[in-house]
Amino acid sequence: MSNTATDNQLANNLAAVLRQIKVCAQKAGREKEEIRLIVVSKTRTLDEVKSVAALGQSSFGENTIQDAMTKIPYLTSCTAEWHFIGHLQSKKAGKLPGYFQWIHSVDSLKLARKLSGAMINKAKNSQLNCLIQVNVSGEQSKSGLMPADVETFLREVLEQPLPCLRWRGLMTIGVQGDEQQTRNAFKQLRELQESCKQAFGLDDFDQLSMGMSGDYCLAIEEGATMVRVGTSIFGPRQ
Repeated sequence: MSNTATDNQLANNLAAVLRQIKVCAQKAGREKEEIRLIVVSKTRTLDEVKSVAALGQSSFGENTIQDAMTKIPYLTSCTAEWHFIGHLQSKKAGKLPGYFQWIHSVDSLKLARKLSGAMINKAKNSQLNCLIQVNVSGEQSKSGLMPADVETFLREVLEQPLPCLRWRGLMTIGVQGDEQQTRNAFKQLRELQESCKQAFGLDDFDQLSMGMSGDYCLAIEEGATMVRVGTSIFGPRQ
């Protein structure tokens, strides 16, 4: 049996997620416009992504370069904005320019340098919006900097000649199955983002990418500006 959702199912699922974002935002005293929905299209077909884009969805997230290249080059007719949200090896940094406008998973100076060099060579006069990935939970299975290392890292990249990189905020992944720990992690990330913004005088260091299908409402309540949702829209992966 195929796990590919029909156009009607995709439309209903997307509408339901957007309604829930609005409800969660109102509960937190926020406006729904403050939250950007990033539809995670990893492992999904080109036709599925086209169907969701046709519904007016513009932001999509991909985890691997290989999977992304089966979709991004073929969606030139719509104004999709692409976010790289997975772990990226520095040797693959050259694949991002011209395809992705955002990366959510910068966690090393080596990767930052590689990304900047690639942008200079392949995407002149454009910038890549960068989020620093933070391993708030401290789980060994997750990538990202430890919270205590973020300000030092941000100071280092700001001192480097990386003209094509625009530092926009932080990203984290919640603790699966533990609501209180997840909420605490999201709260800690928000406080860290606010601290960095003030410490370095970065007016546009204002993005918090946190929350997925199982916990995006918690993330919105704790200040998320971007939520990464796939399964709730496309259904279970094959």
